[in-house]
Amino acid sequence: MSILVINAGSSSIKYSLYDAKTLNVIDHGLLEEIKNHDEGFERMRSQLRLHNIDIADINAIGHRVVHGGERFHAPALIDDALLDEITALIPLAPLHNPANISGINAARKIAPNVPNFAIFDTAFHQSIPDYAYRYPLPYDLYESYHVRRYGFHGTSHHYVSDKAADLLNKPLESLNLITFHIGNGVSACAIEKGKSIDTSMGMTPLEGLMMGTRCGSIDPSIIGYLIHEKKMTIEEVETLLNKKSGLLAIAGTNDLRTILSAKEKGDANATLAIEMFVYRLKKQLGAYMTTMRGVDAIVFTGGIGEHSATIREAVCSGLEHLGIHLDTDKNTTNRSRIENDHSSLALLVIPTDEERQIALYVQQLL
Repeated sequence: MSILVINAGSSSIKYSLYDAKTLNVIDHGLLEEIKNHDEGFERMRSQLRLHNIDIADINAIGHRVVHGGERFHAPALIDDALLDEITALIPLAPLHNPANISGINAARKIAPNVPNFAIFDTAFHQSIPDYAYRYPLPYDLYESYHVRRYGFHGTSHHYVSDKAADLLNKPLESLNLITFHIGNGVSACAIEKGKSIDTSMGMTPLEGLMMGTRCGSIDPSIIGYLIHEKKMTIEEVETLLNKKSGLLAIAGTNDLRTILSAKEKGDANATLAIEMFVYRLKKQLGAYMTTMRGVDAIVFTGGIGEHSATIREAVCSGLEHLGIHLDTDKNTTNRSRIENDHSSLALLVIPTDEERQIALYVQQLL
C-alpha cells in the first residue's frame, strides 16, 4: 500500500511516495519546466515504474491546496463538487489554486480509480477566533467578498506542533506554543492546546512578517500613494510587494547566507536587512506572549529557522526578562533543544516535513 503526495506548481510538480502503513519514503522528486501537469504526471509515472510501481495502483493521492477559504477545516475527499468549490476560491489565491486544481485533474485522469484528497494550507488556522481573523472593515466585505485573515503554512505549523509535543513528552492538548516557520516565506503561529488561535499571514501570504521577497505588513496607504504618485498599476504594485520587496529589496538578494556573509564584511544594507528581519520576528513573538495564557515553548522551523543559528540567537537575544535563555553551544550545533537551564520556556529546533504531514492526513482518512 502506498500514498502519493503532490505539490503542483504552475510549471512544476513536487512529489513524494510513502508506504501507507509505515510512512517510510519510497521515492520523491521534483519535476520542473513541465509543459502541463498531464505531461508532468506521465514523467512521474516513468519514475515510479523504476520502483515497479504503477501510479494507477497507488492507494491514495494527497494534494496540497493553498487556499480552502472558510469552507474547509480539514482534509477532504475530492469529487466533482469539491473541485468546483476549490475553483470558486481562485480569487482568494489566483497564483496557487489554479495550479493545484490542474494537478488534481491530471491525477484523476491518469489514475481514475485512485481516491484523491485535498489538504489545505489554511485549514489548521480555521480555529482562530473571530476577533483575530476579522479585519476592522465594513461587514459586507467579509460577508460578500470573504475578506478576513486565513493564514498559511498551516500544514507546517501543525506538523512541528505535534513534534514539539513528542520532544517535550507532553500531550499537545496541554501545551501552548509559538511556532516560527522561517524560510523565503515567513509566518508565526500562536497555538493553544493544539489549536491555532492566531497567525501572522492574513487573507493572503503577503501580510505579516518580513520575508525573502515579500514586504509583510506595511501601511496600506502606501499602495494608493504608489498608484497616484508613481503612476503604477495595481499589477505593478502587487509584483513589487510580492516579488521585489523583503530581504531582496533591502540587501539586494533574498539568500540569507549571502546576506549574513555581507554583513560580516561590514555591508550596511545587509546589516540593515538582518536588523529589520529580526526586529519584526521579535515583535511578533512579544505580541503572542502577551495574548496567550502562558507559553511552554518556542519552535523554529523552515529553511532559515532550522539552519541559521545566527537568526535564532538574534531573535532570542535580550529576552531574558521574558524567561527566554538561549544556550549558545546547543544553538550553534543545531540541537533540537537550545534553551539553557535558566530558561522558563523550551526553545526547539524542529525540521518541518509538510509532505509527511499530508501523507499522515491521508493515512488517517484511509
